[in-house]
Amino acid sequence: MSRSARYGPYTGGDPLAPPVDLRDALAAIGDDVMAGASPKRALRELLRRGQDGMRGLDKLAAQANRRRRQLLDRTNLDGTLQEVRELLDRAVLEERKELARALDDDARFAEMRIEELPPSTAQAVQELADYDWRSAQARQDYEKIRDLLGREMLDQRFSGMKQALEGATDEDRQRISEMLEDLNDLLDKHSRGEDTEEDFEQFMAQHGEFFPENPQNVEELLDSLAQRAAAAQRLRNSLTPEQRDELDALAQQAFGSPDLMSQLDRLDGHLRAARPGEDWTGSEQVRGEQGMGLGEATSALQELSELDQLAEQLSQQYAGASLDDIDLDALARHLGPEAAADARTLTELEKELQRQGFFDRGADGQWRLSPKAMRRLGEAALRDVVNRISSRTGQRESRRAGVLGEPTGASKAWEFGDTEPWDVVRTLTNATLRSPGLPVRMSVQDVEVIETEQRTQAAVALLVDTSFSMVMDGRWVPMKRTALALNHLVSTRFRGDALQLIAFGRHARVVSAPELAGLDGVYEQGTNLHHALMLAGRHLRRHPNAQPVVFVVTDGEPTAHLEPDGFAAFDYPPSARTLGLTVRELDHIARLGAQVTIFRLGSDPGLARVVDVLARRVGGRVVAPDVDGLGAAVVADYVRARRRS
Repeated sequence: MSRSARYGPYTGGDPLAPPVDLRDALAAIGDDVMAGASPKRALRELLRRGQDGMRGLDKLAAQANRRRRQLLDRTNLDGTLQEVRELLDRAVLEERKELARALDDDARFAEMRIEELPPSTAQAVQELADYDWRSAQARQDYEKIRDLLGREMLDQRFSGMKQALEGATDEDRQRISEMLEDLNDLLDKHSRGEDTEEDFEQFMAQHGEFFPENPQNVEELLDSLAQRAAAAQRLRNSLTPEQRDELDALAQQAFGSPDLMSQLDRLDGHLRAARPGEDWTGSEQVRGEQGMGLGEATSALQELSELDQLAEQLSQQYAGASLDDIDLDALARHLGPEAAADARTLTELEKELQRQGFFDRGADGQWRLSPKAMRRLGEAALRDVVNRISSRTGQRESRRAGVLGEPTGASKAWEFGDTEPWDVVRTLTNATLRSPGLPVRMSVQDVEVIETEQRTQAAVALLVDTSFSMVMDGRWVPMKRTALALNHLVSTRFRGDALQLIAFGRHARVVSAPELAGLDGVYEQGTNLHHALMLAGRHLRRHPNAQPVVFVVTDGEPTAHLEPDGFAAFDYPPSARTLGLTVRELDHIARLGAQVTIFRLGSDPGLARVVDVLARRVGGRVVAPDVDGLGAAVVADYVRARRRS
């Protein structure tokens, strides 16, 4: 059996490029969500910005707009008129030279006729239609005008005709006329619904050479013809009234007969009726110096139209916008294969984030980050914190499930620095499976150690300030990342601990990690530490056998407290009642044996005095980290508190 294969240009981007990095993408989305954006908006912003080594939609759209401006600034649309005028002037000059050498009266009459030619190029060409040229060169230049006009008119509708018909014979022109007549007959039957597939195939068999786009049916043929015809109409709309009149008059001289324009007008009528949605009324302000022929100018306006469509597709600002709307072929054609590869990568990134389950829809139909995405964000936040701790203290990242704890019943592959005892059975089994037979030869990769975990349970309350000053001073996202890091550490490494996140502004409330990550910054006055400590106390009392730990992250003095009726009272500067109730609740926390650490953000002297007094009262600590070091400070203090316990 014979086998055939088809080869074409590779369009898949750089085959050696690294795969799409979902971790970086998810981290960027997470930062935007924690800064107050919705997950859907955060994804759109990522696609607009792009990533390292990959242009986003905004840069691609800007490149398309730059290409459009360059096209407008470089060219103008009256190149054909200029070329016709040059041929006419050259023909008249050669004829005058020939007449000057003649001595007969007819030559003098011819000179008078040429001298009285109208200034309009179109009228002059028309008046010379029946002139008996004496100069062979002048006659040849004049015939070039008719030939040029015919080729330009055809090139407007069929790209490449100007070059293909250069030096065409009468037989070639007749074939063009037959093609146009057959095309109009086919479209006429199609408009009445009487055409068949055989009609189209017969037409393409006879005239397919004129259609390099290789349409597969009448509809595809109409699409390609209508797009170019609409561009030709926009070209005409872009000319001045004087230029339009000149071209209309000159068009009647195409190939020395008005028959061509009659066929083209009939074709335009079919195309307008079949594709009314094309832009037939637009125009462009082309202001360059480089003149273009009618065919070239039509191609330029067609390119401008495609660039406009690309810019709209890349903007994604219309209803129902999708990255699948972007025409990658047009993008590669106008901006290069690298631009198409970037757009393709963005599309794959969006689909992969959704396919891997990083987004889901809530009961209200709104997009949200899935639990899987929240775990990834917590893992990334914890990794950053551990790296910061390691660089600050010289300690390595610890992957042990617990420190000096008890076996969990599981084992894990040994890594450099692990101090747990070997799991001998698993180690020997690995060596035997890797290299059967005796003697057993062990390798480092065979070693597994016994996983341990810390059995001492801790009840941890993390109180985070969500007043508007945290947003204003750039502490909003670091605070959220700190909470995510601690939540991930507890849920993966110290699973026996009970962590509760408490957000406090004018009021306090218990929040989950996803709720805190998506919490919007709201302008409200009040730092109700009193209410937050009340909720923390309830959490600690629910775990009487656990080591109580309380962390407070704040950038402001206590300025609100909770009244018995449930309403929050606000006073600034802090009132004696607010401070008194806050101290009383802190004393309740201390009586539970809690280790209290206050993380003071900012350099406000009043805040420093208040938190120092509060910490000393309960034997707690005050830590004043910078914003970037907040997560490392909280996590390190948590680990320190567990070791003390």
